[in-house]
Amino acid sequence: MFFVGLAITFSALTALPPPTVLAAPPLLAPNDAAPVRQEQWHIDYLKMTKAQEISRGQGVVVAVPDTGVDPHPDLRNNLLAGTDIIPGGDGEGRKDLDSHGTSMAGLIAAHGQGQNLGALGIAPEAKILPIFDSPPGGEGAPDDLAQSIEYAIANGADVISISSVGGRSARLHQAIRGALDADIVVVAGVGNLPWDQSIGYPASEEGVIAVGGIGRDGLHAAISVTGQKIDVVAPAVDIYSTSYDGKYSKGTGTSSATAIVAGAAALIRSKYPYLPAREVAHRLTATAVDKGAPGRDDEYGYGVIDLVAALTADVPPLGFESVSAPAGAGSTTTAGALPGDEGSGATARGLATLGVILAAGVGWAVVARRRRRGDDPPPRISR
Repeated sequence: MFFVGLAITFSALTALPPPTVLAAPPLLAPNDAAPVRQEQWHIDYLKMTKAQEISRGQGVVVAVPDTGVDPHPDLRNNLLAGTDIIPGGDGEGRKDLDSHGTSMAGLIAAHGQGQNLGALGIAPEAKILPIFDSPPGGEGAPDDLAQSIEYAIANGADVISISSVGGRSARLHQAIRGALDADIVVVAGVGNLPWDQSIGYPASEEGVIAVGGIGRDGLHAAISVTGQKIDVVAPAVDIYSTSYDGKYSKGTGTSSATAIVAGAAALIRSKYPYLPAREVAHRLTATAVDKGAPGRDDEYGYGVIDLVAALTADVPPLGFESVSAPAGAGSTTTAGALPGDEGSGATARGLATLGVILAAGVGWAVVARRRRRGDDPPPRISR
């Protein structure tokens, strides 16, 4: 999928101009809102402030396999040491020459700089596990993503946010299944028109939360792919976030919507640390605001995510119906944090599963190289 930079664009990992991003705004006087925070329209749209009074993502680890994550001032307190799957990083996933990975991480867990300065993520107390598996200006391979997921499983990820689509391999398929079996919430973007004409992989995989996009008006974003596998939608147009070297970015595409939904999953996992991953997915779909045709449809899935309802609604456990979380993916306990529990969702749940997925590197040919396409048109404005 494509991605874009602040006021301009992140370039795609295909033949487009290099990214153009803005310098970080100067620190402002107390009680003044930094320009980037004012531009984050999805904060008010999603009632993030109210949701963050209930949960802020504490104790949850979100893995971000992408172009690496730069230690931006708005994000660095939540950035763990990760890994590089491909050469060219710093060895810990904390180098980003493209901006895409840093933008996704910021949407999930940016903490800002206080006094309404800087960018704010959905879950500002969650931790980001950065995984560098896609080169700037290039394309990542399915098996690189598979290795990223294996690493996330083995290193305590509670959520995996995949803002990419592409081909599948035996190893990637097995890694996705391994993550789901390890009780990890897996979120993936459906793809962007016109580059993607149908829902891409791994969003099309059963059990993965497939995310489409909406615009500022709350309606289907023209760039967002449609199809039967879409589960929920989230803001995907003119989305401001962090970038490399302390700069900021502005993006349009289902990449941004995916990161936002991953942040929502982190909020839920923090409040309800004993809720199985399949029930987290169910809580997101069951509380979504219906759009389009009544019920689930191919543009909006079950609807637009509702952060507050997802954290507070009385949602019966899965019994007989869910696209996002198929039967057998886990237990069906009801939501409920135990008294005094602070929401420590990060566990080593993946160690038992890693052995299953390491042997999965044979059986299917790689159909196509993984890509991130369509997250905005070429650069057009500056600030």
